[in-house]
Amino acid sequence: MLYTGKSILDVANANGFAIPAFNISDWAMFNGIMDISEETQAPVIIAIHPDEVSHITTDLIPAMHARAHRSSVPVAIHWDHGGTFEQMITAIHAGFTSVMIDASLKPFDENVALTRKVVEAAHAVGIQVEGELGTIGANDSYGESGADEIIYTNPDDAVRFVEQTGVDSLAIAIGTSHGLYPADRNPELRHDLLQEIKAAVGIPLVLHGGSGNPDSELSRAVELGINKINISSDIKVSYHNRMRQVLGTDERLREPNAIQPAPIAAMKVTAAEKIELFGAAGKASLY
Repeated sequence: MLYTGKSILDVANANGFAIPAFNISDWAMFNGIMDISEETQAPVIIAIHPDEVSHITTDLIPAMHARAHRSSVPVAIHWDHGGTFEQMITAIHAGFTSVMIDASLKPFDENVALTRKVVEAAHAVGIQVEGELGTIGANDSYGESGADEIIYTNPDDAVRFVEQTGVDSLAIAIGTSHGLYPADRNPELRHDLLQEIKAAVGIPLVLHGGSGNPDSELSRAVELGINKINISSDIKVSYHNRMRQVLGTDERLREPNAIQPAPIAAMKVTAAEKIELFGAAGKASLY
């Protein structure tokens, strides 16, 4: 059940839940996320940002299509944080069913112009486009990191942006940051701002940088209109921390089937928590 970003998110928007967009960076992670999504009967978005694409390559996308087509849940394959028009064309040719163009660090008019250009190209072949307005913070320097500081999305600008670009979904800045929060920093979401933006634009809204935020903040954000939440750091930490433990037990371990099952299981526990928190469990029946 391979879906476009629009067809999968419109159902979430109409029914008041959020679909997790799990960033994967290898085939084992992908299969683990697919398995837990099927076990919980939750729609899922497989997100891959340019740094991850450079690692797995677009050659893996046809195999993801095959897995999605035999899946019991809706699946969209999403290019996350695309930075150029050329990247978006690459994504479309490679078989991504959803793309994000992130021109949020550019001036408003340049963001609009580039996003509109991507929308025109993607819509011509039935692909959904996510744009971003405002800047999401960064806690580290990894491939999906954001700006040095958060610039909150202005509701009036959001209305103009949606009207002028025709985007299908909008990533907004309401207080999240990419990466892992340092111990001395407490994330806090502007739920009042989210409520105002949702009332103004109506389309599916996206929250990036959801790792590390308190569960209560995220569940409230879903109640107020967030329909897609990107999760990357949380599942990668679970996966790789468990892998370090496994590898540390025996230096002779070398076969993937001896090393990876435990890390995948740990990642699935974290992913299942997010699926439940976002209200996505059991929602495959709506499609």
